[in-house]
Amino acid sequence: MQLDGLKNIVGDNGWTSAADELQPHLTEWRGTWVGKTPLMLMPTSTDEVARLVAECARLKIGLVPQGGNTGLCGGAIPDDSGQQVLLSLQRMNRIRSLSADNFSMIAEAGCVLSDLQEAASKARRLFPLSLAAEGSCQIGGNLSTNAGGVNVLRYGTARDQVLGLEVVLPDGSVINALRELRKDTGGYDLKQLFIGSEGTLGIITAAALRLYPALPDRRTAMLAIDSPQQAVALLAFLREKTLDQLQAFELLSELTLQIVCTHISGTRRPFTEAAPWYVLLDVALDPDYDNIEPALIQALERGFANDVVIAKNDSEQAALWRIRHSVSEAQKFEGASLKHDVSVPIDCIARFIEAATVAVETHWPGSRVVAFGHVGDGNVHFNVSQPPDWPAPRFLAERARLAARVHDIVASLGGSFSAEHGVGVLKKGVLAEFRAGAEIKLMRALKSLLDPDNIMNPGKVL
Repeated sequence: MQLDGLKNIVGDNGWTSAADELQPHLTEWRGTWVGKTPLMLMPTSTDEVARLVAECARLKIGLVPQGGNTGLCGGAIPDDSGQQVLLSLQRMNRIRSLSADNFSMIAEAGCVLSDLQEAASKARRLFPLSLAAEGSCQIGGNLSTNAGGVNVLRYGTARDQVLGLEVVLPDGSVINALRELRKDTGGYDLKQLFIGSEGTLGIITAAALRLYPALPDRRTAMLAIDSPQQAVALLAFLREKTLDQLQAFELLSELTLQIVCTHISGTRRPFTEAAPWYVLLDVALDPDYDNIEPALIQALERGFANDVVIAKNDSEQAALWRIRHSVSEAQKFEGASLKHDVSVPIDCIARFIEAATVAVETHWPGSRVVAFGHVGDGNVHFNVSQPPDWPAPRFLAERARLAARVHDIVASLGGSFSAEHGVGVLKKGVLAEFRAGAEIKLMRALKSLLDPDNIMNPGKVL
């Protein structure tokens, strides 16, 4: 491969071929995909990215963009051919501007999500995108997968936080549409093409992002409940009682809580008695009008919940949220797991969990369903841990059959097989099956039009 031209564009400090430096970038977070590359490029500007893409287009070399490498679907890992070049955005990490009065900021793709949250906070503003991986994931990757997180209930997904984008196209040309506008009806909304496209249509290099007023106060509570159906009813009740000020509304099963408290040091059970299910919520409050405690008391009195714990300070808030954010890490200690990131209409959540659990337990006896997720937006993480008496390879070999069962139930309820982690390599076959017809034909037509030589993250999504 002719790589000297690429190296010259970024200079001596902008590339590496050292095996020890490449290794962390070649393995997906769960270890499911391991790739190869002769070179990782680390540009510092949009101009460098554009020149790199143009050179790859000239040489017809596949280019795989990568942010924080926290994805779960293999979308940021090169294949094992050793013929694809990795493009890391880690050095493009400047916040170019922040306007408190316009409630917006412009950030480069390599900015770590928690750094954006902190910058907004210092300006007495809120950037609401919040994920378990926020200390290492990057905003470019968040946008390329249309990440969700815990605050979608109030603020929407990553897509809803974008006012404008700067994107390098597959021929090396640049779309500079970093307009910080709330209203703009001038033609097609091109930025939406690239949000959620996982780098297959272009490389996001910067984004104009929407900010919100800083939260005056935030209260956190966990409730013990009997069932997912009760959680859905509780959500509707509290949305009305708090005038829709709920920030997050998360569902966890008893098994999920057990696994976290068993394997994650420093976590503890919030209740003395176990319940079948739990809800963890955040609500934004005006300090002069704290209506959450009366609302929670009414919820208990009306049978929407059985018990409640309200965090009294920041430390208790952090302890409750640590439980939720530790689920994926804790599940690793339970052996192999097959994970499904799905969404259904909110009023179908209980039906989905019940039907999918019965299907899994019937066809894979001994499997343990670890169900949790964002009730407020219908996103359920339906994870299945291996039966204790099965070897991991045997269980992992069931991935396709088990996923087909789960996804068929999702489809019957009008849901989606991919709620917030993207498609990547893991789900591209599922995409072709469940978005067949005009949808997939249009996706392929767009890919062919913009990237006829298939150099942009080849082998992903489509």
